[in-house]
Amino acid sequence: MLGIVVLLILVTLGVFFIRYPYLLRGIGHVYLKGHTTAYLSDFADYPRRKVANGKVQPWPEHRLYNRFTLSKRLENYNRKYGTVAYLVIKNDSILVEKYYRGYTADSLSNSFSMAKSITMLLLAKAIDQGHIRSLDQKLKDFVPGIQGPYADSVTLRHLAMMAGGTDWDENYYSPLSITAESYFSENLDDLMIKRVHFVKPPGKHWFYSSGDTQFLGMAIVKATGKSLADYLSENFWKPMGMRREAWWNTDREGGMEKTFCCIASDARDFARFGRLMLHRGNWNGHQLVDTALVDEMIRPQLSERPRYGLQWWLFTHKGIRGFTMRGHLGQYVMVIPSENTIIVRLGERKPVSKPGTYAKDFFVYLEEGLRLARQAR
Repeated sequence: MLGIVVLLILVTLGVFFIRYPYLLRGIGHVYLKGHTTAYLSDFADYPRRKVANGKVQPWPEHRLYNRFTLSKRLENYNRKYGTVAYLVIKNDSILVEKYYRGYTADSLSNSFSMAKSITMLLLAKAIDQGHIRSLDQKLKDFVPGIQGPYADSVTLRHLAMMAGGTDWDENYYSPLSITAESYFSENLDDLMIKRVHFVKPPGKHWFYSSGDTQFLGMAIVKATGKSLADYLSENFWKPMGMRREAWWNTDREGGMEKTFCCIASDARDFARFGRLMLHRGNWNGHQLVDTALVDEMIRPQLSERPRYGLQWWLFTHKGIRGFTMRGHLGQYVMVIPSENTIIVRLGERKPVSKPGTYAKDFFVYLEEGLRLARQAR
């Protein structure tokens, strides 16, 4: 009897893993390592493509560099939520730079969804260069196999504003969600076309979907004929003088980048994207992205909450307006134009928050960073 039970269990598991083959990859990379979701250093466990850098342009350090004491409130949050890097940049100079938990200025960590904001810059560049006509070009021009009753209607703008109308399930902790499957998939292009359908009128309602960004990445690759990592290197990583080469995880060796996530870089280099956006696409006198497209990225696209632009989050807090890159577990590059300030926080976790809202830690990092920046006036 026991043998029959064991056999039935094995058969059931076999059928289960045939239906969900990616789970074996997930179990090995995440669950057997003591995690319940992706983590900062997991980029090293997956196939990846290099984002080459060129001549380094060092970040200037402020005349008051690291002379301020961080408040007890901020340090408590850094400790409680596993902050690994916290930077405050004032007037294009690094004012505060702190690292924790063994991380240093040379440590790479997973961007998670901050990659979405970088993908938007790649899309803008492809438009600048004429590879793509406009934000309002149809997705089907680049990915003809997409499915669903509204597949013919969806545009790149709809995807960029997170209103593609797909049946995507944005769940980071369920191993059976499409989000988990895309993270572990070894053929993202095939997965996206077969599993994701456009089932609602696009452009009507905001719904955060990593799938929308993955489709954008597929369109950029088709339009430019280049991998996303190479296109990023050529148009941003090298022109912006990144101090280190980066890595962009792919579904398999030589495969498609996980466009919705997974650029491995350091805090200083992530911060450069904040500086680029602060200066409306201009980098040291060179216009890397059209100003009008940058302005469109940080303009609210829908009247409903949350305030969201094109793959960039928007916020208003105590009269201060800004925009931010934002990633799973609390990765932030905040830009506050009125204060000429950029705040970077990278870390291992964040408080629980409702979908589409900011966790309370965000406002602590923001308020404390602004307090430090204002002392440097």
